Amino acid sequence: MDEKEVIMITGVGGYWGAEVANRLIADIQSIDDKEFHVIGIDSKSPNREITGLDFIQADVRNPLLVELLETEEVNIVCHLDFTMSVDLNEATFEKNVIGFMKLMAACSEAGVQKVILKSSTAVYGAKPDNPGFISEDHPLQGSLAYGYTRDMVEIESFCNGFRRQVPEIDLTILRFPSIIGPKVDTPFVRFLKEPLAPVLLGFDPQMQVIHESDVTGALIFAILNNVSGIFNIAAEGTFPLRRLMTLTSKIPLPVFHPFAYLKGDFMSNIGAPVDRFIPMEWDYLRYPWVGDLIRMQEEFGYVPRYSAEETLREFGGQQRINRYAPFREDTTFDEEQLRGIIERRRRIREQAVNRENDHTED
Repeated sequence: MDEKEVIMITGVGGYWGAEVANRLIADIQSIDDKEFHVIGIDSKSPNREITGLDFIQADVRNPLLVELLETEEVNIVCHLDFTMSVDLNEATFEKNVIGFMKLMAACSEAGVQKVILKSSTAVYGAKPDNPGFISEDHPLQGSLAYGYTRDMVEIESFCNGFRRQVPEIDLTILRFPSIIGPKVDTPFVRFLKEPLAPVLLGFDPQMQVIHESDVTGALIFAILNNVSGIFNIAAEGTFPLRRLMTLTSKIPLPVFHPFAYLKGDFMSNIGAPVDRFIPMEWDYLRYPWVGDLIRMQEEFGYVPRYSAEETLREFGGQQRINRYAPFREDTTFDEEQLRGIIERRRRIREQAVNRENDHTED
């Protein structure tokens, strides 16, 4: 048997960390020629039990992280500790960007061999002069107006320099487009869940998506296979935004684009909460930002199971089920309450019978 491989997953207290850890542990059980040990790290515990996960409650910014990586002899780190915040704030920047920088410094000092980072094709930016399919070496021109795109651009800019300075670490960056699925909470999912989804009048850009299950699958593939570099990972097929909305049963709400760019003032005046209806910057609904998939197909080797159309139709069907399914009230509490009543009444009857028997004997 080969030497044991120790994998650390950051952010296991969040959705992606828990999802990857759970599926990874299930997948490695079928690999016979190698022994694995999976460590999860986060400042908060996972919201579900993950059998086989060695959980350590700690922040990746902890100065003892180097010692932990060395002591546990960690070979691979999959970094999924990222807060998707719309707002620009120092606390989230500190956690996302500074936290990643400290993690990479610790990995370098501790001799970690490989790091996998989950990123987004949003780092390319949505620009009128974007090529039809954007390759991985395209400049990072992502919007700095929303917290999560700004932080992703900052992290990837840091990675460009880090790769040159520390070439001994295999750094794999997976850039995903809009992620859609029945369980995940992403900006585009929130956008599509609204009955009326705003669109810019006169603009209908090509859009790219990926199923949440394929995001997890691609990350696990990167962990278990000898691949490094930057890869766009997306489902096969693209759709104009309005066609995409048709497939997910959404009604477009056309907005004259000069009004849309008034941002909060305009939307507040019509009584619409901005973050609810537009959880992504308008440019990403105006101009294309479609990633080229040649490198994914020819070098990375992972093939998403869901096509774009399958992903969208599944999401639309699930939304229709949720909308029209009969309301089911949770009766768990009522059942427990009634069980308690029955037990109390049974005890009262038994006590009454006992008192009556005692009275009869007297």
